[in-house]
Amino acid sequence: MSSDTSEFRNGPPPGPDGLPILGNQLAFLRDPYGFMTRTAHEYGDVAYWEDPGGPVYQINHPDHIEQVLVSRNERYVKGEGFQNVLRPITGNGILNSEGAVWRRNRHLIQPAFHPDRIREYATMMTEFTGDALESWEEGQTRHVHEDMMEVTLKIVARALFGADVDDHVDTVGSALEEFMVATESLAHFVLPPSVPTPARLRIRRARERLDDVVYGLIEERRENPTENDVISKLLEGETAGEGDARPMSVEQIRDEVVTLLLAGHETTALSLTLTFWALATNPAVEEKLVAELEDVLDGRPPTMDDLSDLSYTERVVKESMRLYPPVPGVVREPVKPDVIGGYEVRPGSTVRMHQWVVHRDPRWYDDPLAFHPERWTDEMEEGLPKLAYFPFAAGPRRCIGDRFAMLEARLILAMVYQRYHLELVPGTDLDLRATITARPKHEIPMTVYER
Repeated sequence: MSSDTSEFRNGPPPGPDGLPILGNQLAFLRDPYGFMTRTAHEYGDVAYWEDPGGPVYQINHPDHIEQVLVSRNERYVKGEGFQNVLRPITGNGILNSEGAVWRRNRHLIQPAFHPDRIREYATMMTEFTGDALESWEEGQTRHVHEDMMEVTLKIVARALFGADVDDHVDTVGSALEEFMVATESLAHFVLPPSVPTPARLRIRRARERLDDVVYGLIEERRENPTENDVISKLLEGETAGEGDARPMSVEQIRDEVVTLLLAGHETTALSLTLTFWALATNPAVEEKLVAELEDVLDGRPPTMDDLSDLSYTERVVKESMRLYPPVPGVVREPVKPDVIGGYEVRPGSTVRMHQWVVHRDPRWYDDPLAFHPERWTDEMEEGLPKLAYFPFAAGPRRCIGDRFAMLEARLILAMVYQRYHLELVPGTDLDLRATITARPKHEIPMTVYER
């Protein structure tokens, strides 16, 4: 969408009325998915309101989202609102850093996600998954989100850091859970970062537990560097800066390791958990998935070379990430004035873009609330607006590990469903948080049956 000022409309866009001082922050925290969906349906492609942090624009059209994330991305940054939520745990890692620091650190990390390296990770992924599945028993009830968090954490630690974190799984998992719960606190969003609220104290304790693990990994690599692992590459940045970025401190290295450790397993684990939910509530889809796995794999573990023949498996993953995006929304803040949909957007405001809303928009998807992997034909994808589907965001800040995540999700899904049928424990509901990720508020117990 062009930002030509001839399109400019007088006044702000329409939007929901909020409470004095709190704006719509409380309404969002009480019912995040309902709020963002109602706002889009009632107010259109650009909605507006004011919150304690300033003006907020929720944009709901793929063209506007492409403008912010891709074609005019230089006018936007992640912004202070995003930093205030994430920085207490990830510091200044590539997920939230900007400018020269972001460019330098992404350059150091990027080789770990080169296609040749991604191929090397496939066998590791299936081996860790096979080991995890050995503990599953007929008729057993499993907490599948915990299972997926554990296996994906072990995979990302071994793949990116060459490290074994078996003894730290509970520490990392509990710290991440405490952080996610604490970020839902209203005070966390409304009060200045310097105020030591109970939620922020919990986040501090979670960070301390994570730091014990991460600084240990860094020291291990300092003593025994390798050619390929990410920590060894980051340690090379201690000796020299790049551009406007100063040489890396050990704290900066810590920030990148925490970011990759958490982001590298959290979203894939969520995607798998939500896919299990979707399959358990859509048995015809599961039946078709299993038929493809039996036909292509004939009981053996999948390899990367099999993935081109596992087209329905890929469609299942894509449809799950459409209907239940692991990251339900992204935010940006303008550093230069822009015009979105005819409305002026100025520095000091926040732009919100919700995958949860756009991925469920009937303008782009027939029967959008149905779990229907068959929809993902080449013809359908060619007809989609470019940013009607953006589970990994887009533009220069697109997720660095998108290929890693898609490989991992398909391989693990294939291994689970070629061996097991999973049924939801009766009475289980899907209730998702909407902070940084769409994490279940409660466990999703499923009963395991061997095929």
